[in-house]
Amino acid sequence: MSTRLRLTPVALPPEDVPAAAERFTRTLVGLTRTVWHPDCTFDSALAAICAAAADALQVERVTAWRHDAGAGQLRCLFAYDRDAPAAAAADREAVLPLAEYAEALADVRTFETVEVEVADTEAAPGLRVYLQDHRIRALLYAPAYLDGELLGVLCHESVERVRRWTREEITFAGSMGDYMAMAHEIARRRRAEAEVEHLRLHDADTGLGNRDYCVELLRQRLDNPRHAGESLAVVNLLIDASGGVAWPAGAPTVEQVTARIAQALRVLAGDHVDLARVRADGFAYVLASGSGQRSVIGLAERALAAVRGLVWSHPEVDPSACAGIAFAGPGAASDARVLLRQAEEAATHARGGDKFGYEVFDPTHHDTLVEALRFERALREAFAAGRFEVHYQPEFDAHSGQWVAAESLLRWRDGERLVVAGEFIGVVESSGLMLPVGRWVLRQACRDAVLWPPLPDGAPAAVRVNVSARQFDADGLLEDVTAALADSGLDPRRLCLELTESTLMRDIEHALAVLQGLKAIGVQVAIDDFGTGYASLVYLRRLPVDVLKIDRSFVAGMPDAVTDTAIVRAVVGLAGSLGIDVIAEGVEHLAQQQALQAIGVRRMQGWLYGKAMDQARLCALLGAAQGANAA
Repeated sequence: MSTRLRLTPVALPPEDVPAAAERFTRTLVGLTRTVWHPDCTFDSALAAICAAAADALQVERVTAWRHDAGAGQLRCLFAYDRDAPAAAAADREAVLPLAEYAEALADVRTFETVEVEVADTEAAPGLRVYLQDHRIRALLYAPAYLDGELLGVLCHESVERVRRWTREEITFAGSMGDYMAMAHEIARRRRAEAEVEHLRLHDADTGLGNRDYCVELLRQRLDNPRHAGESLAVVNLLIDASGGVAWPAGAPTVEQVTARIAQALRVLAGDHVDLARVRADGFAYVLASGSGQRSVIGLAERALAAVRGLVWSHPEVDPSACAGIAFAGPGAASDARVLLRQAEEAATHARGGDKFGYEVFDPTHHDTLVEALRFERALREAFAAGRFEVHYQPEFDAHSGQWVAAESLLRWRDGERLVVAGEFIGVVESSGLMLPVGRWVLRQACRDAVLWPPLPDGAPAAVRVNVSARQFDADGLLEDVTAALADSGLDPRRLCLELTESTLMRDIEHALAVLQGLKAIGVQVAIDDFGTGYASLVYLRRLPVDVLKIDRSFVAGMPDAVTDTAIVRAVVGLAGSLGIDVIAEGVEHLAQQQALQAIGVRRMQGWLYGKAMDQARLCALLGAAQGANAA
């Protein structure tokens, strides 16, 4: 090989070993503080390592090289020159062929070249030119390995004089290679932590900041105004992406529509206006209102116009939006969460009026909103303290006269009072508690059902668990169901998940994929409150559904309400043709039961058979039914 890295011992005056060891130790201690400092980046760490190594080893140059395995090359990351530190980055484009070093780098901590000879030939031109240009006569290499992988090389270069490296210097150089690997790993971990933090504060679908991000931004702006007298405003936009219809095959999904709306809204944000996705169907602008309320209202109007102006390829896709505006400042909210909720409350009021209207929050509603936030805090504390309970309402088979299943219902034990879900579930959904509470109910219901006594005929009773739209749309429902079944040991055939029509119709393709996954596990699926939504019969044929639960609003008027009776009869006929079971909800009177039986409804649920009860009472009820049957 024309360019040779030859080991040639050269007699040099021995160094004072204790003094060298002390110098090297001081260098390593100082580097440790530098590299681990929170503000230290990988580039600044390399600069510090190269400079410290050059000073400690008393060499003119130290170069950090990155191993490019694909190209079989070493690429310069940083080159420190003691005589010209300001020009240290000049060699960053330098590339060396790895072939010159591959054999020497294998399985070593360091290797030394005492004398470098360079032949003026065309072989290995990159290495030859590099060595000649920098007049390098001796080299001390320290490979940087991490988990057995070569990350790069730290090269200590003696210029213009041959040098024989002492044992202490070789050991120190090896430590410098370790520090290069350590700096790389610290930088990697910090990047990973930053990515995790980014995911925690950002919406995965749109890339915008999420609700936590918006609240934190508001807190910072409220606590540390950008200039004296700055006041803030929040413009909240509630989006109805579906337009309340079932879309045809090939139409964009709700998330796709929402993502496009987010792009249109993002255009209106800028250096002084921040945009976040604060709910599945909601966005919020945060901006200074120093230029007057009219400018804030103007932003709300432009945002609504942006949504209204979007053109969709499918005429069925017709999203709408409404805006709510809240101002911070004297006499107004100065708490981040309160300010955001004020804007949301105003948007909710606007939703009841013009399709693309807006409202400004009325400060007279402040006390009501504060009370709502206290209620939300009480719910969070109750859930954390284990004061949520799962009760069960039995399901009756009118033909056999026995219980066949029970529906799980959430309750809140507030002191001596037992609060039904209808009084607080809306706050659970809007506060972000829906996913953890939903997972808990699913796990608890499965654990309880395993302990239920068998039915009089020996068959096990089924347990029905309501799944919210938020749970169904979120990733991980199948994993949550699988984990709940595995944790409890419940037979999957005993579990039935109840979903509303509107939840399924939001995104048919997504619904079909999730339901097929549930069926593969062995879990049953029921459509709850059937008849109150907008389910298409065409889609109902496609979806693998086991049960239709007729909404109580149709049962309430029976047997006298001719229209309700006709609707129930039609549902029973439809379900029968599709092989789907039917359950009637809200049965309170014997006359309703008899009318339903005459139509062909066999399974029923309601106060006629029993109100919701806790686990102990349900087990006693099932046990008593079993004993009565045996007698």
